[in-house]
Amino acid sequence: MAKKTSMQPKSIKAVGKQEEEGGSAVRSGLPEQAAMPGMPPMPKLPPELEKKLKVLKEKLDVFKEKVLEKFGDYIVGITLLPPEKAVPQEREGAGSEGGERGAEMASAEPAKKEPIDEKKINVLVVVDDTTSKTMTKDELYQKFSTIIKKIGEDVDKDLVPQSILLTDLWQNCYDAKYDLNRMIALGAPIYDSGMLAAIKIAEIHKSMVIKKFEKYILSYVLAGSLTQGRATATSDIDVWIVIDDTDVKKMTRVELKDKLRAIIIGMGAEAGEITGIKNKLNIQVYILTDFWESLKEANPIIFTLLRDGVPFYDRGIFMPWKQLLRMGRIKPSREAIDLFMSTGEQSISRLKLRLKDMGMEDTYYAILTPSQAAIMLYGLPPPTPRETPEVMEEIFVKKEKLLEPEYITILKNNVDIRKKIEHGDKKELTGTELDELITNAEKFLKRIGELFKEIENRHNEKSIVVLYDEIITIIRDVLKLEGVERANDSEIVGLFEKELVSTGKIPDRYLRDLNEIVDAKKKYDTKKLDKVGVENARKGSSGLITFLVEYLQRKRGRELERTRIKVKHGNKFGEVLLLDKIAFVIHDVDAKEQRIEKAPIESDGSLGTLEESSVEEMEREIARLKFPPRVFIKEPIFENLKDIFGRDVEVLVNT
Repeated sequence: MAKKTSMQPKSIKAVGKQEEEGGSAVRSGLPEQAAMPGMPPMPKLPPELEKKLKVLKEKLDVFKEKVLEKFGDYIVGITLLPPEKAVPQEREGAGSEGGERGAEMASAEPAKKEPIDEKKINVLVVVDDTTSKTMTKDELYQKFSTIIKKIGEDVDKDLVPQSILLTDLWQNCYDAKYDLNRMIALGAPIYDSGMLAAIKIAEIHKSMVIKKFEKYILSYVLAGSLTQGRATATSDIDVWIVIDDTDVKKMTRVELKDKLRAIIIGMGAEAGEITGIKNKLNIQVYILTDFWESLKEANPIIFTLLRDGVPFYDRGIFMPWKQLLRMGRIKPSREAIDLFMSTGEQSISRLKLRLKDMGMEDTYYAILTPSQAAIMLYGLPPPTPRETPEVMEEIFVKKEKLLEPEYITILKNNVDIRKKIEHGDKKELTGTELDELITNAEKFLKRIGELFKEIENRHNEKSIVVLYDEIITIIRDVLKLEGVERANDSEIVGLFEKELVSTGKIPDRYLRDLNEIVDAKKKYDTKKLDKVGVENARKGSSGLITFLVEYLQRKRGRELERTRIKVKHGNKFGEVLLLDKIAFVIHDVDAKEQRIEKAPIESDGSLGTLEESSVEEMEREIARLKFPPRVFIKEPIFENLKDIFGRDVEVLVNT
C-alpha cells in the first residue's frame, strides 16, 4: 500500500488559529456559516472548553504521531468528534458483518448512552481493512481498537479514541445509517489521507441538494477512486446523483436535468468554499430514465458505479440494484453483447480510412469493447478499461484456459500505448507502430470471435445439465410431499404425469416442458445437442421451475401449519411450534417485539427446560427441515401449556 499523505481541510490547527485570533470556533472546526444546510446550527463551545481544546492540541498531535508510527498506511483518518453528544459505547464482541460496530457509533438506539462528560475528548480513528488477508475483520478490529485505546490512555486519560473499519463505515451507508457520516462532517480532522475530506464535502453538498430538491433526489452516491481503494490525498471526489423524472409534467426531462444539474453543480462549488477543501468535486447528474437505459445497454461506467459506489442517501433505487448486481441478477442483454462485439469489426474498417492520430482511438476500442463483450458473455459485468486485461487473463487464460497469453499481451500493449498518448508521454505514432496495431487488432478480433463460440458452446452444455438437475431435484421434493419417497431419473416423467398432472395438481403444459428438458439432456449425453434443442429446453423451463417452487412452498406451508398448537391465554394469543426434536414457544403472536423461547421435545412428548430464543433461530430451524415432521400430541404437553401460559389457557382447534 502506498504511503498516504495528510490533508487537513479546516483541521484542528485551523481551530487553534481561530482561537488565537479571537475568532469564534465551533465544535466541528468550521466557521459558523459552515453549519450544514438542513441541520440545526451548532452551539459554541464554552470558553473553558475552548481553552482545554487549545491546551490539548499538542497532546492530540502526539496521539496522531504515535498512531501513525504504529499503524502507518492502515490509518485512513483521525478526527476530533463533536462533543455535544455522548458517543454510544461499543458492545463487546461486535461482529463485522452488517457493519455492527459502525452502526453502534452511528445510532444511539442500539447502544446505551453514557452521561455527558465534558472532560472527555472523543476521537474517531478510521482504519483501512480492505487489504488485510491474514486476519478476519473481527481480529483486525480488536487489534486496532485495543492498541489505539491504550495509546490514547498513555497520552491523556481523558482522550477517548474509538476505531471503525472502513468497510463498516461503508456498510452503515448500505444500511441507510448516515449519522456517523454527519459526525465526521462536523468533526475537526487531526489526520486525513483524503477520505475524511471527501465525506465532509459530500455530506455538506448532499444536505444542500436534498434540502432544495428532496422531491426529485433518489440517490446521492460517493464513487470513483475513493471507494475503489485507489485514492490519494489529491484525488478528485466523484459523486453521482440520480433524479426522478418519472412524474415530470411542467417541463421536458432534458429541461429538468439541465436545470437541476446547473444548480447542483453550483452547490458543489459552494460546498468547497464552505469546507475549504480544494479537491475537485466531480458531480454527475443522471435522470432515472437515462440511468435505466444505460444499465440495460451494459454501460461499464454504470456497472462500476453500482459495484463500487457508496450511497450517502438513497430512496430505494441504488441499493436494490447494487444487491441485484452482487447476486448476478443484472446481466447485459444479448443485444448489448452483440453491440459490443460488432464495435470491433466496425472500428477496424473505419481505421484504414482515417488519419494516423485517430487510428489509436479506433484500435483501442476495437479490441477493448469485444474483450468486455466476452467477459459479459461469460456472465460477469463489464470491467473498467484499466481492469479489462487482468480480468481477461484471470478468466480465459488461467481459469478456463480458452485463450493464449499472447492475446493478453496485445490487449495490455494497446491499453498502455493509449494511456501514454492520453497523458502526453507519447506524442505521436509512427507508421510502423500504427501498422502493427492494426495487424494485432485484426488478429485479436479473429481470435475473440472464436472465443465467443467456445464460450457459447460451454454455456449451452453446462446450462442444460444445471437446468436438468435443478428441475429433477425440485420434482423429487414435490413427489416426496405427495408420498413418493424414492424416484429414479428414468421414472421421473411417468411419476410426474401420474401423481401430479393426471390428478389435476399441475397443468398439462408443464409435462410438455419437462419432456423437452429430458430430451435435451439425453441429446447432451450422446453429444447430439444442438442450438435448437437448447432453446426448446430453456423456453419452458422458467415457468415450470416457478410453478413447482410455488407449489412446494404452499404445500410445505400447509404441512408446517399442522405442527402448530395455537392457544389463547387471557386476551393474548400464543403458539407452540413442534418441529423434529425442538419446540418454539411464541408468547404473544400480535406483539411488535415477540418473546420466543425454545425447549427440547422429550421422549414422552413433554417439553424440556425452556430457554430464550429468537425469530431468526426459529426460521433457521424451519428452513433446515426440508419436509415438516408429522406431529403427535401426547398428554404431558397439556401440562406444559398450563405452566407456560397459565391455568386458564385454551387450545384453539381449526375446523
